[in-house]
Amino acid sequence: MSTAPPTKNTMFSRTSWREWKRVADVLRLETVGGILLLAGAVIALVWANSPWSESYTTVSEFTFGPHALHLDLSVSHWAADGLLAIFFFVVGLELKREFVVGDLRDPRKAAIPIVAAVGGVVVPALIYVLVNLGDPSALRGWAIPTATDIAFAVAVLAVIGRFLPSALRMFLLTLAVVDDLIAIFIIAVFYTEELALVPLLLALVPLALFTFLVQRRVRAWWVLLPLALTAWALVHASGVHATVAGVLLGFAVPALLRKGEAVSLAEHFEHRFRPISAGVAVPIFALFAAGVSFGGLDGLTSALTDPVAIGIMAGLLLGKAIGIFGTTYLMGRFTRAELDSDVAWVDVFGIAVLAGIGFTVSLLVGELSFDAADERSELVKIAVLCGSLLSAAVAAVVLRLRNRTYRRIHEKETRDEDADGIPDIYQGRSAGQGDAG
Repeated sequence: MSTAPPTKNTMFSRTSWREWKRVADVLRLETVGGILLLAGAVIALVWANSPWSESYTTVSEFTFGPHALHLDLSVSHWAADGLLAIFFFVVGLELKREFVVGDLRDPRKAAIPIVAAVGGVVVPALIYVLVNLGDPSALRGWAIPTATDIAFAVAVLAVIGRFLPSALRMFLLTLAVVDDLIAIFIIAVFYTEELALVPLLLALVPLALFTFLVQRRVRAWWVLLPLALTAWALVHASGVHATVAGVLLGFAVPALLRKGEAVSLAEHFEHRFRPISAGVAVPIFALFAAGVSFGGLDGLTSALTDPVAIGIMAGLLLGKAIGIFGTTYLMGRFTRAELDSDVAWVDVFGIAVLAGIGFTVSLLVGELSFDAADERSELVKIAVLCGSLLSAAVAAVVLRLRNRTYRRIHEKETRDEDADGIPDIYQGRSAGQGDAG
């Protein structure tokens, strides 16, 4: 009796048409969001280094909100604790969908981006720790270079790599999703200094009611929004970073389709809130988080020679590249998985370097690591900006060269018609081409 040959384990193979379509929609929005994020950061830097720099500080430190609820926060804190909760709510929705109905539900497909994300967190953290080993106070920032900013990275990829295989874009997006999950865990566990149990336990009440209602497909914003805000406020009062509330609320939303539904409730909410997250919340956070005065060329040079800054930049540029590429390569060697014929290892290396663009979450972790009064808080901003720009520049060189190689393949594939009637764009056209062109 003959036996069927074993199924070949292929890395970066094409995914299902439905999943590709969803990822393409996400990438389009993230591309626009990345451009707006970059605009917010540039405005902040110009404003903070202009003759009107005092007005930037005044606006950032302007405080408002109900004191009785411990919500009399500065504008910059509202951006970090409030607006970023929207960003993390979308992350929660995305994680729920990926692990329930997305490609991450398949252990074989999930293994590579999960292991790569872990490597992309561990190696940058180790590099930072090694550089700052002699300074215990500086070690509080060990998690700063571990995050990948998906919006910024996708925006760069849309410009420099329009013809790269779509599997690489999906890998970057999935990698960043898992990266965000690790970042949430780090923030909740390592950056919660004082825990107030009463508000934390009370937060379970609105969270449970929110979960009960969404599980019954209630979509009325005037019912769900007050519960979400209450849960957020109580988590904030407990000492746990308020963005964790956004993730928990996202996890509560059902991702499975019910009979008669065209899209799941998680997908419905994601379509509603992702534009707000990418187009409003994250750019405003960048506006009030990236403003740092360089103090001239001498001041910039002095700042970049500090061990904290060196650890962050080395972690982002070298740690991410080594961690992601190294673990992916080892996964291929030990599992004997083969690269898809459309992808080369140099492409994976380029994506690994691109993942060194750490902005939104890196700046957030920097704020949690060092107080605003600590001079290191300014060094963190400079180092994150420089490390991210260096990663983008190196990735641009690598991926731009590869982009030329794939251009001819792309032009041929987009002329082919799929036998099953699936548009030929799926046969190799990059998800961000329509936005970048």
